[in-house]
Amino acid sequence: MADTHVHVSSEGPERYDAYSAPVMRPFVAELLDAVDPGPGSAVLDLACGTGYAAHAAAALVGPAGRVCGADLDEGMIRVARAGHPRLYPDIDFTVAPADHLPYDTAAFDAVVCQQGAQFFPDLASALTEAARVTRPGGRFAATVWASLDRQPYFLAQQRALEEYGGPDAPGHFARAFSRTAEQLTAALCAAGFHAPAHREVTFGITLPPLDAYAPGHLAALWGGLITQSSGEEALTRAGRLVLEQLAHRTAPDGTATLPFTAILVTATR
Repeated sequence: MADTHVHVSSEGPERYDAYSAPVMRPFVAELLDAVDPGPGSAVLDLACGTGYAAHAAAALVGPAGRVCGADLDEGMIRVARAGHPRLYPDIDFTVAPADHLPYDTAAFDAVVCQQGAQFFPDLASALTEAARVTRPGGRFAATVWASLDRQPYFLAQQRALEEYGGPDAPGHFARAFSRTAEQLTAALCAAGFHAPAHREVTFGITLPPLDAYAPGHLAALWGGLITQSSGEEALTRAGRLVLEQLAHRTAPDGTATLPFTAILVTATR
């Protein structure tokens, strides 16, 4: 998830990958369906994080295809490589910023970006570079989170960060929900893409038992901010606050099915 990542805890990208998977993976099929990669296609997963979209794309493009993933975070790339499902083709994961990609012009039939565009320091430069590496007629698709008031799970995380994350935490957290469909479609047109469109995608996602999952996910994403501001014990208190806020949505088995809404933006080169 992105060129400038959330504040992953000291447990590292492995923990991020494990705890983010239930939330991130349901959107992968929608993202890839929007660019429709067929056998032999070349696909770039931009700001790939730990490679959820790249791993899924490899199964779609077949032995004649090509899949690359680029991300600024070396730890995320390390986990992406380790998690390669060993399907064909091999996936080329590379440490690189979104605005300076190490690929030839018109190298890809499709470029996808899952929950990364809101973190680009310079959206215009990143999308211009994405346009450069997309062949004429190729497809681009990105997801970003819809507004925070649509996301009960993330609202619970926000409250915990406000309480225990220190004065800078709310600003960091808000970045994940900072991009609008209008901003993205305008930037895509300016970058050289055509026919931009957008729609909302909502999944009711069943999360693992929250007594372990919710505190673990909070710590994986924001553990660094919480411990720096309030100490190690604050992680336990912050996790408890998330659980309390979601208690009314929790099933007898401890799981919770919650709505997550993303904006899917598409365009053609």
